[in-house]
Amino acid sequence: MNRNRKRRRRRRAAFGTYIMLIVSLLLLIGGVTMVVENWTASVQAAWNLETSDVSEDDWQRILVNRWHPIPENYMPELTELWNGESVDIRIYPDLQEMFDNARAAGLEPSVSSGYRTHQAQQSLMDQEIADYISRGYSEGEAKEMAEQWVAIPGTSEHQIGLAVDISVEDGSGQAASDVWQWLRENSYKYGFILRYPEDKTDITGISYEPWHYRYVGKETAEEIYRQGVCLEEYLK
Repeated sequence: MNRNRKRRRRRRAAFGTYIMLIVSLLLLIGGVTMVVENWTASVQAAWNLETSDVSEDDWQRILVNRWHPIPENYMPELTELWNGESVDIRIYPDLQEMFDNARAAGLEPSVSSGYRTHQAQQSLMDQEIADYISRGYSEGEAKEMAEQWVAIPGTSEHQIGLAVDISVEDGSGQAASDVWQWLRENSYKYGFILRYPEDKTDITGISYEPWHYRYVGKETAEEIYRQGVCLEEYLK
């Protein structure tokens, strides 16, 4: 009898241990699952933040650079200029007013480059890389140097229709530097900023471009102008 009782006790003890192991394993699995779910949720939240819709209030200040690519859902509303270039139709009235006032000051500004497709931006990058290679640079060196002047496709402001390269009209005989000087002093009044200042290249990731102007809206442009910052600093 005593032996049978001892056997039963051992069986019960073994069974209890077995149950405890199962419970512990389930708890462990549950904990891992919770961690995975939380991690997945965090990643999804971050992804949604990067690819979220651009609201009507935010389109003017959308940040696009090599660290912040264009959201997949972003679609500019384009209108064509007289010379075949295009810009987002929402910036056209202020762009036209800026050019009218520049012309009233005796200048002849012209948009030399407006909206670009992804393919057009890629073509510019390929041409720039090829140019450096033709000068004797290796492919890696050429790519690195090209990216200082040409935005990587998918990270160019020209692809969102809010940026324009401004020069002078052909045959005007004027120096583009005169137009750029006027723009540096007046563009903010019309909602435009010098996007790549000479002293901000380490922040913007693009070398100084006195011809590249970006529309951010009049209020934001004035704040950026008064503070002497670039768009990245202002948004931060």
